[in-house]
Amino acid sequence: MWPYLPVLLDRPVPRYTSFPTAAEFADDIGPADHIAALRAVSGDVSLYIHIPFCEAICWYCACNTGAANRRQRLASYLDALRREIRLVARNLAPEVRVRRIAFGGGSPNAIAPVDFVRLFDELVLRFPLVEPVVSIELDPRSLVEEWEPVVRGIGATHASMGVQTFAPHLQAAIGREQPMQMIARSTAILRQAGITSLNFDLMYGLPGQKDVDLAETLAQAAAMGADRIALFGYAHVPHLIARQRRIDATALPDKAARFAMAQDGYRQLVEAGYRPVGFDHFALPGDPLAQAAVGGRLHRNFQGFTDDAAPVLIGLGASAISQFPGLLVQNEKNSGRYRMMISQEGLPSALGIRRTADDRRRGTVIEGLLCHGRAGVPPALAHQAAPGLAPYCDAGLCAFADGELVIAPGGLPYARSIAAQFDPYRQQSPRQFSSAI
Repeated sequence: MWPYLPVLLDRPVPRYTSFPTAAEFADDIGPADHIAALRAVSGDVSLYIHIPFCEAICWYCACNTGAANRRQRLASYLDALRREIRLVARNLAPEVRVRRIAFGGGSPNAIAPVDFVRLFDELVLRFPLVEPVVSIELDPRSLVEEWEPVVRGIGATHASMGVQTFAPHLQAAIGREQPMQMIARSTAILRQAGITSLNFDLMYGLPGQKDVDLAETLAQAAAMGADRIALFGYAHVPHLIARQRRIDATALPDKAARFAMAQDGYRQLVEAGYRPVGFDHFALPGDPLAQAAVGGRLHRNFQGFTDDAAPVLIGLGASAISQFPGLLVQNEKNSGRYRMMISQEGLPSALGIRRTADDRRRGTVIEGLLCHGRAGVPPALAHQAAPGLAPYCDAGLCAFADGELVIAPGGLPYARSIAAQFDPYRQQSPRQFSSAI
């Protein structure tokens, strides 16, 4: 189905959940820039609220999260987060409309249900919510019955669970042990709470993982009725993420095996009735994400592929990133320093980058390639990217036609690598990224 050309996959590339990517953020962006961007906002916006805590830390995880084992630290963080909500809301124009709210982490259910309700109430009080689509990421290991009325009460319709794999020996190998019955129970809780779009995060390329392990996990996810499936390749970067040193690198599948898993997973999910969304997401035909992909309304932001068309995404919480047309800005990553900055009644803006007109043109091309497999390319950009694109075009993975660059069906696993040819920062950035497949 897909040609295996390892030389075109060897160089790690960004996932391009933004452009420029976070690797280009610098400390010359601060609270004054953030406030100016907030005050210029009008129309529809989306909110992302980051809870950087988990009941237990998985060895593979690259998220900005810590153990939720100190209640005073959790209480202090939530107090700071509520203060940030008030500070941000104070700088928004009255005509702004919040139409989406996403809770992520970490694990939002690492905090107590009553504390989560108080947090949501703060959003209701401070922001002009207009029938928002509410989504939440959840850890099935700590999803108890008490969360059912909470999820239902906030009107959430979208939820995502970190399943990764159903194979017990693989769960043990990555520090994420959760019996199948636990996933089934969590699924039932969420369905009873009114969740109509349920995503399972799954992984290939795990230590000791075989083709049959992935096939059985995908079959089980489909049998449980997951509306969406995100199938990610595990990125082993222990030099960047110390907790990954607990994973046995000698047991990791090689590049050819990873490629085969990605291909077989794609085929199996499509045969099971899922529509491919971009390069690593899948959704049942009735799900809004699948409908957006078919209708040409798919977008990409810091949560990945989305049907959210809002031009502004406001991130709240430690390490959260806000996206404005002309600015990307990230909050302080360390939760202790984040709390200190908030205590001084200032926004915790620490890093970012101004988006030039050229950045926006290139970002539009990159988003089009990743979301739709094609993008109109201005002649000047096409000329600049031509040398880097040549190997992919020569291999039949993509081609120019009528001013568009079109990725061939067999070029799907190379989409990130093809898109990276429009990224001028990539040539100079010292940051190391994950494998392209």
